Amino acid sequence: MNLRRSDAPMNSRMLSCRLCRFMTLLVVLISWPLSDAAADDRPNFLLIIADDLCWRDMGWTGNPDVRTPHLDQLATEGMSTTTMFSPATTCSPTRHALYTGLYCVRSGAYPNHTRVYDGTKSIFTYLKQRGYRVALQNKTHVGPPASFPYEHIQGADDLTETQAFINRNSDQPWMLAYASNDPHGPWTRGPKYDPATLTVPPYLHDNATTREQLARYYGEVSKLDQQVGNLMRLLDDSGMADNTLVMYVSEQGSSFPYGGKWSVYDNGIRVAAIVRWPGHVEAGSTTDALMQYIDVVPTFLAAAGVNPERIDTGCPDADGNVGFDGRSLLPVLTGETDTFRDYVFSQHTTVGINGYQEPYPMRAVRDRRFKLIRNHAPDNTYSIGGIHKGQPIESWQEDATSDPKLAKRVDWLFHRTGTELYDLEADPYEINNLAGSEEHAAIESTLQQQLDEWMRQQKDEGLATEVIAKTRQGKKRQQRDAASKKPGAKKSAQDR
Repeated sequence: MNLRRSDAPMNSRMLSCRLCRFMTLLVVLISWPLSDAAADDRPNFLLIIADDLCWRDMGWTGNPDVRTPHLDQLATEGMSTTTMFSPATTCSPTRHALYTGLYCVRSGAYPNHTRVYDGTKSIFTYLKQRGYRVALQNKTHVGPPASFPYEHIQGADDLTETQAFINRNSDQPWMLAYASNDPHGPWTRGPKYDPATLTVPPYLHDNATTREQLARYYGEVSKLDQQVGNLMRLLDDSGMADNTLVMYVSEQGSSFPYGGKWSVYDNGIRVAAIVRWPGHVEAGSTTDALMQYIDVVPTFLAAAGVNPERIDTGCPDADGNVGFDGRSLLPVLTGETDTFRDYVFSQHTTVGINGYQEPYPMRAVRDRRFKLIRNHAPDNTYSIGGIHKGQPIESWQEDATSDPKLAKRVDWLFHRTGTELYDLEADPYEINNLAGSEEHAAIESTLQQQLDEWMRQQKDEGLATEVIAKTRQGKKRQQRDAASKKPGAKKSAQDR
């Protein structure tokens, strides 16, 4: 077709206009938020957190008495492990680490009933900024609110609001942290167990009082298992199970003496965990790779398509680094590797715990076989309300008057040496202290160096950090503690 000379300018303008429209459309398509376009491809996240549950006390971890059929089933559907570790021994610092990807002293959340430094971010922050809706159900125990911008769902047993949250918008991915109160004391819920038929774990003293309390504790473990079963049915009914990464963690140890809580022994900081993610994590698989709670946030972000190494946590370490202390576990979960960490670390802060008498800070480092514990105030008496007063310890003390071996074990609960070293392969209950032995001098020196460097990086000064722990608790908590120390004050039943 021949164009008249007078038509050429017009067609040139039309072509130019069409080209402009094409380029504009191309720019729009390129800049379209990937988080929206790929929302269906990104997984949902369901994080289930027990409350004061020793890693040994479930059917799938080998307990012969406690009944946990739903957790046992979940373990067959994903990857299970008992080599995850908490960086703390009490509920609040444990949860802050789990939600922030940071160790406790660095984030400021190291005593119980604590809070992170202002400006620190959490998994709720990161996923919400990327288009997820985020919620925490039941137990909170974290702060300040600006660092944890979640919707809060009240209660653990009624899943009506949970169902509404999950099904609210099928085009938007979600993350729910379901934080149970079970089996936290006092143990009043769940099915009944017969104390006489139980096998008392070797780290507990076997008497009638221990058995009665163990039966009630197991009842709440089974109550937790029922909650897990209800959540899994809810997820199945939603039709989202295949695109949801489910992670279950046992938190930290139970509140029995030597049951773990308030100690950096393995019963206190070792965690039983399960990850189910259909199509990504092999059903029925296991791993013994060393990992920590601080690795959970980077893992969730990586699974959501976010590079965790580019995240600014809002909380620098001693070297000015603002990245996570943790790393993504995806290479372990997907079977690419069966090794992850060479060392895991943990801390315990006594100041601020209900009924504490004196500062008694503990720090620990562990490799696959050995653990070193540093007690920074060994001349003090370790005494708190949870394991040093009331039952079952008072019944143990009474029995110890005629049992020298038990008497020594009870005394160790109150008075310990400055350094402890254990061979966990030969001594899984950490009874035979090897610190100072020539045979283990090299490993003790190596672990001391690792602990020194970790504390330096975390800005952790040991006893000096412990002494100021109350400044990291809320004002209401500080005022309550001050009132409780007055003569005649009633003791609080609040979480220890």
